[in-house]
Amino acid sequence: MKKLRVTVDGKPYDVLVEIIDDGSDPDPARPAVHPAHVASAHVSAPAVSAPSHHGPAAAAGDVPSPLAGKVVSIEVKIGQKVEANTQLLTLEAMKMNTYVFAPAAGTVGEILVAPGDAVEEGQVLVRLSRA
Repeated sequence: MKKLRVTVDGKPYDVLVEIIDDGSDPDPARPAVHPAHVASAHVSAPAVSAPSHHGPAAAAGDVPSPLAGKVVSIEVKIGQKVEANTQLLTLEAMKMNTYVFAPAAGTVGEILVAPGDAVEEGQVLVRLSRA
């Protein structure tokens, strides 16, 4: 087994690969087979459009949705002071819950969604005023 690192879409993965043929040939009568040289070419990825947003562009203190999904619950109220990493709400996507946390300390100024609402990636969910 050999440990290799493979990068896919910029994210590295460590994988174990089983080496079936280490290059030594136990049967010298069999003709040697060598891999052909393969030239590499740079291929650029297609342009990715920015996710669509509901409402005005995000501003300082805006907490965007990390993914498309459905709002399950909201854990804060308008006027509530929160610390960084306080859970603000819960989203559901593909039967899995994703928790959305405050990026910094502040006060909840506006909650722009309600439980049951469908949201898109990048859509502003909550607006915080900085503490």
